[in-house]
Amino acid sequence: MSTILNTLATGLTVFSQPMVIVYMAVGVLFGMYGGAMPGISATMAISLMVSFTYNWEMGPALGMIIGCYVGAVYGGSRSAILLNVPGTPSALATTFDGYPLAMKGKAAKALGVTAIQSVIGGIIGSIFLIVAAPLITNFALMFAPRDYFLLAFMGIVLLCSMAGGSFFKGLFAGFLGILVGCIGMDSSTAVQRFTFGNIYLMSGISSVAIIIGTFGLSESLIQMRDFRQVTVRKQDVSRIIPTLKDAFGYMRITLESSLIGVFIGALPGTGGNIAALIAYERAKKSTKNPEVPFGEGAIEGLVAPESANNAAVGGAVVPMLTLGIPGDSATALILAALSAHGVVAGPLLMSDSSGVFGIIVMLVLLANIVLLPVSMTGIKIFAKIAEVPKEILLPAIIVLTFIGSYATRKNMMDVYFMVGFGLAGYFLKMHGFSTGPLVLGLILSSLLELNFRRAWTAARSDFATFFAQIFKSPLSVVLLIVTILIFASQFGLLKKLRRKKKENAA
Repeated sequence: MSTILNTLATGLTVFSQPMVIVYMAVGVLFGMYGGAMPGISATMAISLMVSFTYNWEMGPALGMIIGCYVGAVYGGSRSAILLNVPGTPSALATTFDGYPLAMKGKAAKALGVTAIQSVIGGIIGSIFLIVAAPLITNFALMFAPRDYFLLAFMGIVLLCSMAGGSFFKGLFAGFLGILVGCIGMDSSTAVQRFTFGNIYLMSGISSVAIIIGTFGLSESLIQMRDFRQVTVRKQDVSRIIPTLKDAFGYMRITLESSLIGVFIGALPGTGGNIAALIAYERAKKSTKNPEVPFGEGAIEGLVAPESANNAAVGGAVVPMLTLGIPGDSATALILAALSAHGVVAGPLLMSDSSGVFGIIVMLVLLANIVLLPVSMTGIKIFAKIAEVPKEILLPAIIVLTFIGSYATRKNMMDVYFMVGFGLAGYFLKMHGFSTGPLVLGLILSSLLELNFRRAWTAARSDFATFFAQIFKSPLSVVLLIVTILIFASQFGLLKKLRRKKKENAA
C-alpha cells in the first residue's frame, strides 16, 4: 500500500508542470494520426519522437513519447475500419468486424465505439499498472521460453480458427508467414537462410511491407476486379458519440478483454496483437446470440480487441520499468529514451527518490484520458472516406501502399516485396485463404524461433526432456491444453464427445 501511495504522490507532481501535459496531448494527437496511416506504425511514430526530443528535458520528452505511444495504438483502428488495412499490428483483429460495419454505412459508429473502448481499456490498464505492478511482474517472471513459444503458437492457431473458411488453409497461411519470417540472417549464427545469395534478403523482409501488401494492395485488387458490384454506402455521421449501450453495454467483455490485455502485454515480446486476438476469441465464445454474427459487424467484435490492445500498453510498461525488459518494440524505444536521459530501468526504479516511476505511470493514465477528446476529432471526415467512389478511392489506396511501404525504411526493395505479397495475397484470397494468419505468423516468427531454441537448449536437444519440462510446469500444461482444445473444436471432436455423453446419459 505504501508503494502505491508513493507512486501516486510522485505522479501527481506532473500537474505542477502544465507544459508536460501539453506536450503529452500533442504526442497523443500525432501518434493517433500516425497510427492511422498504413506504413507509419506505433514503433515508427515513437522513433520519430525519440529523435525529435533527444535534447529536450526529461519531463516534456517523456510526455511527448508516451502520448505518442498511447495515441498510435488506438490510431491503427481507423485504417483497419475504413480500408481493411490495420495501421498497427495490434489492430489486426479490429478488421474482422470494423470493416464490415463500414461497408454497412456505420463507419462513424464503429470509430466512435473503438474510441470509447480504447479509452476504457487504456485507463483499466493504467490502474493495474499503478496497483499491481509487482504482481504483474511476478506473473511475467513465471513464463519460461517454452511458455512464450506455446503462447505464440496458440496465437497463430487462434487466428486460424477465427479467420473463417478452412482451418487447414489458415494453418497453411500461418506457417507460410513463419517461413517468410525466417528469411534473412540467423540472429544467433549469422548464417544466411533462404536468401539465395541476394544481399537485399539478408536483413529479412519488412513486416510493414507485407502487412500493407497482403491487406491494402490485395484488397484493392479484389475490389477493382469487381468494383462495379461493390456498393458505396452512404455513411451515417449524424451521431459520432456512441450511445450508452454501445459505450457501456458490453462492460463484461471490456473488463475481461482489458485484463487479458494487461497480462498478455506484460509478457516481453508479445504486445497487443496476441492480446487482441485472445480477447476477440474469448468474446466470441462467451457471447451467446449476438445481434450481429461475429465477422459481419458485431459491436462485441470491436469492443474486445480495442479494449485489449490499449490495456496492453499499461501491461507492456510494467516489465520495461520494473525489470528493464521491453514488452514490445515500442517500449524498447521508450527504454532507450529513458537511458538517454540518465534513467536506469529496473527493480530499483520503484524505490528511486526521483519519482520517475510515478511520473511515467501518471503520464500513461493522463494520456489515456486525453485520448478521449482527441479520438473524437476527425471522425466525420474519416468516415466520409468510405463514401468515396471506388474508381477514385482504390487507385488512391494503391498509391498510399507504395508510399507507406517505401517510407518505412526508404528502401525500394520493400516496395517490390509489397507488390509481390500484394499479388500473393490476392491469389490467396481468391482461393479461400485468409491473409491474417500469414501476417501474424510473420510477426511472431522471431518470438517462436528464439524461444523454441532456448527451450530446446535447456532440454539438451532431447525430445523426451523437452516434453517432460512442459508437463512439469502447470503454466505450460495450461497453454498446451488450450491449444489442443482449439484444434479439437475445429475437428468437431468436442461436439462429438458432448453428443456421446448425452446419448450415454439417455
